[in-house]
Amino acid sequence: MYGLEAINANNGWAISVVGVSIVFSGLVMLSLVISQLHKVLALWENPSKIKALFKIKQPEDQSDKLQEKEIADQAIFTESQKEVVKQFGLLIRTMEDHFSLPRLLHLAQISDLKNPHSTLNNLLETKIIIPDGSGFFTWEKETFDKAIL
Repeated sequence: MYGLEAINANNGWAISVVGVSIVFSGLVMLSLVISQLHKVLALWENPSKIKALFKIKQPEDQSDKLQEKEIADQAIFTESQKEVVKQFGLLIRTMEDHFSLPRLLHLAQISDLKNPHSTLNNLLETKIIIPDGSGFFTWEKETFDKAIL
């Protein structure tokens, strides 16, 4: 048995396809390594860039928390805004602990509250309403008490 019959009988076509795919994938990997080699060499020449990547950013996080506290402390509502914010508080009491903003806004519009969009924005800026990280929001009673009372 010679020629194509021998190739068919001993899985020669499958072996040749596997060989071609191994060579092709090796060439693709080699081209990717060569195309990114300049970045590795730049890090090799300037190791301070590596240190900058792993530098701890704690001072910035602390300054952000201080700014948030200052915003909450500076929240001064007018008397009419305080009334609307209190009405928002009553609406939120009818909802669950974690609520969605569109539902709250819908309830505020149904209740015919004055300027519900801007009031909701003020509540978000003053951190009276804060996100819980899963798409819902919570009401911060302590911050509300500080800002309103």
